[in-house]
Amino acid sequence: MTQIAFPKLLSSQIAFDIARTIRDGFDKHYRLFRATSQHAKQYFEQGAWAAAQTAARERIDFYDKRVQECVQMLEDEYEESELSDEVWRELKLHYIGMLTEHKQPELAETFFNSVCCNILHRTYFNNDYIFVRPVVSTEYIETQDPLPTYRVYYPGEDGLRHTLLRMVTHFQLDCAFADLERDVAQVEARLQQLFGADSIEPNHQIQVLTSLFYRNKGAYLVGKGINGNREYPFVVPILHNRHGKLVLDTVLFEHQQIAVLFSFTRAYFLVDMEVPSAYVQFLRSLLPRKPRSEIYTILGLQKQGKTLFYRDYLQHLKHSSDHFESAPGIRGLVMLVFALPSFPYVFKVIKDFFPPPKETTRAQVQQKYLLVKHHDRVGRMADTLEYSNVAFPRARFAEELLAELKQFAPSLIEEDREQIIIRHLYIERRMVPLNMWLSNAEKEGRNDLVEHAIVEYGNAIKELVAANIFPGDMLYKNFGVTRHQRVVFYDYDEIEYITDCQFRVIPQARTEEEEMSAEPWYPIGKHDVFPEQFGTFLLGNPRIRTYFMQHHADLLTAQYWQARKQRIEDGHIEDVFPYPQHLRFCMQSSSPPLTGDPT
Repeated sequence: MTQIAFPKLLSSQIAFDIARTIRDGFDKHYRLFRATSQHAKQYFEQGAWAAAQTAARERIDFYDKRVQECVQMLEDEYEESELSDEVWRELKLHYIGMLTEHKQPELAETFFNSVCCNILHRTYFNNDYIFVRPVVSTEYIETQDPLPTYRVYYPGEDGLRHTLLRMVTHFQLDCAFADLERDVAQVEARLQQLFGADSIEPNHQIQVLTSLFYRNKGAYLVGKGINGNREYPFVVPILHNRHGKLVLDTVLFEHQQIAVLFSFTRAYFLVDMEVPSAYVQFLRSLLPRKPRSEIYTILGLQKQGKTLFYRDYLQHLKHSSDHFESAPGIRGLVMLVFALPSFPYVFKVIKDFFPPPKETTRAQVQQKYLLVKHHDRVGRMADTLEYSNVAFPRARFAEELLAELKQFAPSLIEEDREQIIIRHLYIERRMVPLNMWLSNAEKEGRNDLVEHAIVEYGNAIKELVAANIFPGDMLYKNFGVTRHQRVVFYDYDEIEYITDCQFRVIPQARTEEEEMSAEPWYPIGKHDVFPEQFGTFLLGNPRIRTYFMQHHADLLTAQYWQARKQRIEDGHIEDVFPYPQHLRFCMQSSSPPLTGDPT
């Protein structure tokens, strides 16, 4: 008979007390996180858009603040001599026991890792001391709230239209609809198109998540129709019209439309979730190709997203054999960018020094990336994952890449036996640089793709302007094309707020000498921008110039930028919709958008 070795009884009171402190620290964090998400309903009802954006930005910092609070408590309470290796091992076991009935165990494990990694040396970053692998299951966690994770409706009993009416009214939004009967009829027509004959089957059901998804000026009802083994995902955006009344704006049911709504280029949703893993499981049934890490992140749980991403990365390393190498594209002055060809992400390291004309510092670059993390990305700026002390297998690095890292970022590189340690880096979804996309499209004679990319490029800039962002360096190499053929900005070291810029017209030359001068004859301030100069750098290609002038000539005028800056300063928050404009039930249902998503 096989002998089973049971661990000795847990006996350290210190380990138990530390485990309880960490768990209480996480519970405080999630209580505050959830309270902010719950307030989003009130902001939406009242049309308090600025307050909603402020709450979303502030919520991003909750996690790090609670981690630092917890670390400080432990460092104040315990001497280093009291915290032996045995205490740390036992601490993890106590913590596991405290999570058996927990509603967010996977998040609590990540919080534990964050606290411990702030205290322990990286040699302890293994499964004996932290949760390299998850331990507590997130399957079948029961909610304690009065409401389950999702509601189930049976349209065969009352008819689809009455079912839709109940679905919407169950959210109890404290704001009147302009014409709910009309909107429900339009939703019904779209869903009947989606469901087809299944809509009249007796076992047909509709599942809808019990919390709306709030972001910017919209609320989103997320659900799916189910009949046998067939599932039909759909999302219904709810907006305010220009009179302050609510409207159901459209129905999204194509995979690409829903994927773009949940894209890594958008701000995080505010969603009230008692059991977040249940929401992630539901959303994965809508978006089966989207990694769980990205779903957690878009729900505002970006630290859990980082944890899952890193686990996926480690698994990929084990099951691949290619080498890290410099990413394709024009080399930047600020960042070293490298990639693993088989992995759909790039790794970005800030150089130790920057050649002219760059005038910035590492701290300033990090601040720009932090700005983007907190800002509304309106689907046009890639989110980044920031890591410290990342270990890479030395044998997987191309020698040329390793030499480049040591040359341009020596302060961040450490060799430790068979590992390369990078002390700080960003990880970002890999895209095709726009300059390469345009070049390839021209070589293939695909003028339609060239025009599409230029339309997307201009729309990207205009939507960034709507979010009070000036890209700074607008060269094509700083933009990427996603797999959905959307153009996204990803080089942040020169971004500024629109409201901090002075958009000027180039003064008329007073003399022939001034007109022929190689240097400007007029004073230029640090934040001065001359839009009429953009064409010099962007429109050398005649075909690109034709498409740009056809669709976005206004971007070359100071008047355009000045007018947009004035609207921002006047307190306007523009509408930038995360779905194609032609899908909307009524273009007059809300104020006209700055740009339409042409996807």
